[in-house]
Amino acid sequence: MRVGLVQMNGCDDPAANLGAAEEMIRQAAAAGAGFVLTPEMTNILCFDRDWALSVARNEDEDPTLAHLRQMAAELHIWLLAGSLAIRTGGADGRLANRSFLIAPDGTIAARYDKIHMFDVDLGAGQSYRESSLYRPGSRAVVADTGFGRVGMSICYDLRFAHLFRALAQAGAQVLTVPAAFTVPTGQAHWHVLLRARAIETGCYVVAPAQCGHNAASHGRPRQTFGHSLVVSPWGEILADGGEAPGLVLADLDLDAVGVARGKIPALVHDRQFGGPEGDGAGKQD
Repeated sequence: MRVGLVQMNGCDDPAANLGAAEEMIRQAAAAGAGFVLTPEMTNILCFDRDWALSVARNEDEDPTLAHLRQMAAELHIWLLAGSLAIRTGGADGRLANRSFLIAPDGTIAARYDKIHMFDVDLGAGQSYRESSLYRPGSRAVVADTGFGRVGMSICYDLRFAHLFRALAQAGAQVLTVPAAFTVPTGQAHWHVLLRARAIETGCYVVAPAQCGHNAASHGRPRQTFGHSLVVSPWGEILADGGEAPGLVLADLDLDAVGVARGKIPALVHDRQFGGPEGDGAGKQD
């Protein structure tokens, strides 16, 4: 199975983002990719709450999702819309940061709402409160495809290893991690965390990313790390998209999942254990 990762330099204009994504999706399909993935916030990458709320649409009205579904059917590919900002109709008005797995007939095979919200202070004026705009999801998702089982995640989820273990133990062979990682955290942790998740689970990890200086007509711009990665079940980096927009291609051999898990069968070696004690932790009677 050939995969194509779309590395975008997204902005807060959905139409511009869709045009950039479409061009690379078509390139990927022409290059033989049967599974094409776009990054987190494919439709709008934006800090301005009011602008994001004004642009976001319900799932059945979102023009980006509709067009991506048409493209999947036209090109007869599996297509992951890494994530889209989608209205939920919730009382608090917050959106969903939602990933869509689209089948080759254009139907939506699976949806996943990002569970872990990026609420952090990185210093140097970089502060993020994702939960102020997005409602966290509550359910892990594994989906069957024509080529294997796919476990879905989004960006900050990457730091929560138990989620990926649960996906692998539910049968996932490929883990998707569409992202818009910041530059400081990406430089420090992106590669090592993606490799760790692959090694821990014996899965392929495919992580399409936003990159570069992300312009904004509303609110402040941001900068994202790039380096869309494909990692093997043994933890080898098979492809790295670098820092510029572009298409990343790699070939997956799902037999490698069984080989890796056969060598290190850690997924079936879990044992129950008690929690750590408070005072006197580690003492033995």
